[in-house]
Amino acid sequence: MTLDRLLSSPRAALLVGFGVTNRAVAAALVRRGHSVTVIDDRGGDDVHAAAADLGLLVADDPDAVVAHVAAADLVIPTPGLPEQHRVFAAAERQGVPIVSELDLAGVWDDRPVVAVTGTNGKTTVVELAVAALTEDGRCAIAAGNTDTPLVAAIDDAAIEVFVVEASSFRLARAERFQPLVAAWLNFAPDHLDVHVDLDAYEAAKARIFALVGADGTVVANAGDPVVMRNVPPGRRLVTFGTAAADWRLEAGTLVGPQGPFGCAADLWRSLPHDIDNTLAVAALLDPIGVEPEAVARAAANFATMPHRLAPVGQLDGQTYFDDSKATTPHATLAALRGFEEVILIAGGKNKGIDLGDLAAGAGHVRAVVAIGEAMWEVAAAFTDRVPVEKASTLEAAVDLARRLSAGEVPVLLSPGCASFDWYSNYAERGDDFARIVREREARS
Repeated sequence: MTLDRLLSSPRAALLVGFGVTNRAVAAALVRRGHSVTVIDDRGGDDVHAAAADLGLLVADDPDAVVAHVAAADLVIPTPGLPEQHRVFAAAERQGVPIVSELDLAGVWDDRPVVAVTGTNGKTTVVELAVAALTEDGRCAIAAGNTDTPLVAAIDDAAIEVFVVEASSFRLARAERFQPLVAAWLNFAPDHLDVHVDLDAYEAAKARIFALVGADGTVVANAGDPVVMRNVPPGRRLVTFGTAAADWRLEAGTLVGPQGPFGCAADLWRSLPHDIDNTLAVAALLDPIGVEPEAVARAAANFATMPHRLAPVGQLDGQTYFDDSKATTPHATLAALRGFEEVILIAGGKNKGIDLGDLAAGAGHVRAVVAIGEAMWEVAAAFTDRVPVEKASTLEAAVDLARRLSAGEVPVLLSPGCASFDWYSNYAERGDDFARIVREREARS
């Protein structure tokens, strides 16, 4: 049975996990007359309270997954639920469809969607795309892996275009979601605490291209071999990023198939990945009629996003940068390429990734301060390349970095790891870093 038919009459939905996305999913299902059962391995008062707000109860025995699945017509896992979770095997064994939030929105709404995935840069590209659409006079919203799940965004009748940040978690089992244009920015090891292996992570990312309709457009980073090998035959392909790509940089000028449309020096920031992100947005929006000049204007006025190479203060004449959003080595290396030399603060909770890849950035690093659960792995990556210190708190890390900088080079917090050892999320980690720097700045 197709998902459209499945949802055409009231059904019993089992929601596994009850975070931001599945709370929005539950509300949407209840409004449409479906019954909802919630199980959540974490439990907790906040989960029960959020369920109660919708008139729902959290199942008393979340270990009885097989019974819950047997009573359901569809299963909706929370994004980020590990693929080894017992609910997946139970649903597959019993033939119960596993449905993504993106699929629900695809059934319930047919307005234009452009989608973005990639290990790094998704949020920036999505937000810049929304800014460019606004510059072009269209009402757009960032949805999906943002503060606004797509199933909630479609409630706004004024939206003309949805710009969806499509994480691997949402894409892995998507079937009904069909963007008009889909961009895959890059690929690097990540989320190996969720996907069973790197091949599974790649396959999940590759779903974004497979979901584009026959008349749609796929946008690929020409410089990323993993992205390029997943381009499906028969789709219209547009590339960005290299000198031979459709959208590229030529002698400081942004160039598309119709010619120049802006200058790199005029962007809000012109680090290499900022230029690539702007080219990706131009390539993403061109198929739906947005002039590249609108992208260039939006990029000129784009505000630096929190925790993404954001300057937070100065000590001894040197700037301290918060790049707490960099939760993979790939993201940290992208940040390092924008500096001649820095003191790097890195570490946190490893997501099952080889942190030895950080060593590729050693040429931009004067010294490293390693932090968090992964401090020994970070230290091992840089040993015999640059001096390494270890810190047991972020405050101690800032003080060590200040001493190592000696007022001669900037300091960069770009952890290459998740924050969940010391903080609840990367934003909290970045905010704490900014607080520490500003407190010392005030005393200087």
